[in-house]
Amino acid sequence: MKIAIVTGASSGLGAAFLRRLDQQGGLDEFWGVARRADRMEALASELKTPLRPLALDLVQPESMEQLAALLEETQPEVHILINSAGFGKFGTYADLSRKEVSGMIDLNCKAAVNLTEAVLPYMKRGGRVLEICSSAAFQPLPGLNVYAATKAFLLSYSRALRWEVAPRGIRVTAVCPGWIKTEFIDVAKDTQNGRTVRSYPFALKPETVARRALRDSKVLPVTTCGLPSLVQRVGSKFLPNGVVMACWEGLRRI
Repeated sequence: MKIAIVTGASSGLGAAFLRRLDQQGGLDEFWGVARRADRMEALASELKTPLRPLALDLVQPESMEQLAALLEETQPEVHILINSAGFGKFGTYADLSRKEVSGMIDLNCKAAVNLTEAVLPYMKRGGRVLEICSSAAFQPLPGLNVYAATKAFLLSYSRALRWEVAPRGIRVTAVCPGWIKTEFIDVAKDTQNGRTVRSYPFALKPETVARRALRDSKVLPVTTCGLPSLVQRVGSKFLPNGVVMACWEGLRRI
C-alpha cells in the first residue's frame, strides 16, 4: 500500500496538499494527521483517494507512539511525507508566555523531526519528504523571533537530511514560502501583543504553495514558492543581519 502522510491536515496548507495529491492520483491512501477529526472527515468526503483521519496532537509523546505503532502494524510504503503542522505567535520576549514559546518549539521542531525519523524506515527509492519551513527561516525576525528560529532549525535539519538519505534515493525539500492566506495569521495574532506584525504583503493562496512545492520537491532542496520570498532568501545571504532586521522592523509596522 503506497500512501502519503500529511500533518496539519484539517485546514489551510495541509488540506491544500491533500487536495493537490488527490488530483495527481497514484496513491492508495492518505493519512491525515491533525487534532480536529471532524474537519478531516469533511475533507475526506471531497477526495477520491481514501483518507484515514488520525486525530493526534503531535506534541504529546503518546500520539507519536500511536502513529509509530500504526506504521509498524500496517507496513505501508510512505511515498510522500509532508510535515505541515506548525504555528507561530506574534510578539517579543515580553509578550509571549512560556507555554506559547514551548509549544512552537515542540511542534515546529521536535514533532517534525520525530515524525520524520519514524516515517523514513517506511520510505523507498523515489520517496519525498517536504518539511514546511518558512521564509522566516532565512534571517532573525524581532517580533516573530521564536517562530523564525524554529523554522531556521527545520531548514538546517532538512538540508542536511537530504544528504543523509540521498543514497536511498529519497529527496527532502524545505518549503520556505512567505505569508500564506490561512488561519496561521489569526492564530499568530491571538497573543498579548497581536499588533507586533501589522501587514502581510504578497500573501499566497495555500493551493498555490501546495502546487509549487510538490512540483519543486522533485528536484530542489529548498523552494520559496514565489519571487518575493526568493528575493528575501538571496538578500539575506548578502546583507548583514542588522540591515535585514532593520528592514523587517519597518515592514512589520506598516
